[in-house]
Amino acid sequence: MTMQYDVRTSKVQGVGFLYVGRVRLKQATIIGSGTAGYIDFFDTAVAPTAATYGRTGTTVTVTSTGHGLQTGAKVGIAYVAASNVAPVSGNYTITVTDANTFTITDLNSGSIATSTVCNYVANGGAWVLGINTGTNVQPYQVLLPGEGILCQSGIYANSVNINSTQVTYG
Repeated sequence: MTMQYDVRTSKVQGVGFLYVGRVRLKQATIIGSGTAGYIDFFDTAVAPTAATYGRTGTTVTVTSTGHGLQTGAKVGIAYVAASNVAPVSGNYTITVTDANTFTITDLNSGSIATSTVCNYVANGGAWVLGINTGTNVQPYQVLLPGEGILCQSGIYANSVNINSTQVTYG
């Protein structure tokens, strides 16, 4: 067994890029703020787009003014929960309904009110990992098995109520 020696770390407070370029995300250490928080990692070279969504049955309708996407495009999307319920964050093929909305078929079904927050990346970007930290202020560490998660474009951290995020990559 050979070891990888070119492992590095990067840290961000709040949201932002941790690395731009092809790399493997190997580990993340998150420090919350004491208020319920979460963090989503995206494989992207551009910051995620903030949007809103609602779900009826298995259909999630995302509203993003002037999104510029086409039916069949793939998006990586992370949903904020409404009343502790959210669609499954992940990577999906979309159906465009008009210039400001597109739909995704969720793995689960149920109703979620419209105007709930989500963030997405398109054009080759992907959602790779989400962590709900609760109100924890102690360092919360996530070790990724094997060689970690391959990110083709870079690592972007999008968080709410997180004081600090540090990742190990290589």
